Amino acid sequence: MGLSSTAFVFLSSILVLFMTPGLAFFYGGLVSKKNVVNTMLSVFIITGLAILLWIIFGYSLSFSGNIGGFVGDLSNPFMHGIDLTSLMPSKIPTSIYAIFEMMFAVITPALFVGSVVGRIRFKFLLVFIVLWSIVLYYPMVHMVWSANGILAKLGTLDFAGGTVVHINAGVTAFVLSIFLGKRLKENRNANHYNLPWVLLGTTILWIGWYGFNAGSALAVNNVAMQATMTTTVATATSMIVWMLLDMHFIGKPQLSGVCTGTLCGLVGITPAAGFVTITGAFVIGILATLASYFFVNYLKSKIGVDDVLDAFGCHGVSGIVGSILTGFLATKSVNSAVTTNGLFYGGGFHMVGVQLIATIGTIIFVVIACSVIISLLKLIMPMRVTKQEEMRGLDESEHGENADYTVSLNDETFNKKKDIQVNAKEFKGQFARLKNPNLPKD
Repeated sequence: MGLSSTAFVFLSSILVLFMTPGLAFFYGGLVSKKNVVNTMLSVFIITGLAILLWIIFGYSLSFSGNIGGFVGDLSNPFMHGIDLTSLMPSKIPTSIYAIFEMMFAVITPALFVGSVVGRIRFKFLLVFIVLWSIVLYYPMVHMVWSANGILAKLGTLDFAGGTVVHINAGVTAFVLSIFLGKRLKENRNANHYNLPWVLLGTTILWIGWYGFNAGSALAVNNVAMQATMTTTVATATSMIVWMLLDMHFIGKPQLSGVCTGTLCGLVGITPAAGFVTITGAFVIGILATLASYFFVNYLKSKIGVDDVLDAFGCHGVSGIVGSILTGFLATKSVNSAVTTNGLFYGGGFHMVGVQLIATIGTIIFVVIACSVIISLLKLIMPMRVTKQEEMRGLDESEHGENADYTVSLNDETFNKKKDIQVNAKEFKGQFARLKNPNLPKD
């Protein structure tokens, strides 16, 4: 057993798990005050739900057996019959690898929650995530990361989840937004609840992403170190590029924009992290951000799809750009697993073609599968909350809780004059007497 690599992947698994509460803060800070609890709960509850699903049949459908190169089988429910002490090619135990992949199964569905906040029923979302995991996520893992997967045999390069995670979740967000319809007009201009939370969430995500990307090397080696470097460079590049775009087009640098740009860099480099040079990471950071910025600020409004927190605009668009650019920028000099160099390193159009097939194939598969799941689910349960519930906010209507329990005298529920206001002079006199007991009484 490689003790150092085992410890490394173990730590990486914890970092990936840490990303999900980080995402809860990121999304919770961006939404309006009346949907904070619903948004954060919708993200955080997936940690429990996805872990149980992964243990019951997720690992088996992903890595046990093979049905046509598309999905595994159910030969190992509850991971029964799997030798958890057996070693992977990188000399880490199967148990650690299963835990690492489990955390990916947690964070991925949490990403598309940002597209539907404020208007989807919580029960519908939970059932959808269960079906989505079975029909979409586990098959995508098998197709790309299992040795028998159809996209793996094609030669698809996806280091840490460009197709499996970000395109998958991003396109799902787009389809959900279409089926849900736009938010009520009264709700669309609500202010962000807490921008410091957005920064906190972004910071947690960036830290966790090192587990996500570097950990995908599954060993302490040069590829892991390269993934760490490329992740850092691409993310810093995207952060600065988004800020400069905001300064040019809006006239002001904005914290929400900087955080969004940071996320785009993390997403864009994910499929390529262990396959490209530092220069390649710099290029991906620029192009992924330009594409996402254009979509979020210009194309989204023309399409008319109300993806509230730009889950598709960030994860879908930047994931697509990163996946395709991997075909241009991958090089054997970074990772011997690259059998054919990318176009810019003398390998011709072969890898570009492979990445295009994998990317477009993923988009088509996700659109069709999501549409079928949503259409069938809508036959047995309502998808969207009522107009009254949406106006009231899902924190109250779905959960009976509020994110902010502080009460001010100006709050509408406390707009009647209370004792302090009615007897203001008396209170003022009492406080003055505390400071100077010798004052005469009225």
